[in-house]
Amino acid sequence: MKNLIVYCSSHGTTEKAVGLLSENLVGDVLSVDLKREKTIFDLKDFDTVIIGGSIHAGQIQRKIKKFIQIHYDELLDKELGLFLVCMRKGEMAIEQFNNAFPQELRKNSVAMGLFGGEFLVSKMNFFERQVVKKVDGITSDQSKLDIKSIMEFASRFNNLKSLV
Repeated sequence: MKNLIVYCSSHGTTEKAVGLLSENLVGDVLSVDLKREKTIFDLKDFDTVIIGGSIHAGQIQRKIKKFIQIHYDELLDKELGLFLVCMRKGEMAIEQFNNAFPQELRKNSVAMGLFGGEFLVSKMNFFERQVVKKVDGITSDQSKLDIKSIMEFASRFNNLKSLV
C-alpha cells in the first residue's frame, strides 16, 4: 500500500506527529509539508491519503484548506484519514476539527484523530508569543502531544490494509 500524508507544520509539532505516524504505518509513506516542500505528486498514485494540520488563531492552515478545495472530489474516492494537532480538549477540539475539515470528508474518513499539541513559545514570533500569553497564559514551551492517539490512528489504517 502507498500512503500519502499531506500536512502543514508551523513550529514542528505537526511534523513530529507525522514522523510518528509514518513510522507506524504499513507500506510506503510519502510525507509532504505543504508549507515548506515543493514535492510534486499525483493522488492517483496513492491508496490512502492522510491530511493534517494545526490550529492557529482557531483555524487550520490556509494551504491545507486550499489542498482540500482543489482535490475535494478525488479525496472522496480515497481511503482517507484526517487529523488535527491542537492544544484544546473536549468540545472545543471537536469544534476546531469540524471547522477544519468539510463534513463530507469527515463522513468518508476511515480514521480521524486529535493528536494533542504543543506550545513551542521558543519557536514563536513576537506576535504569536503575545497571543498565546494573553489567551492561554502560556509563557514557556509545553507539550501535550498524544502519542496514544497517533498510534490508534495508525492502527486503524493498518487494520484496513489487512482487510484488502
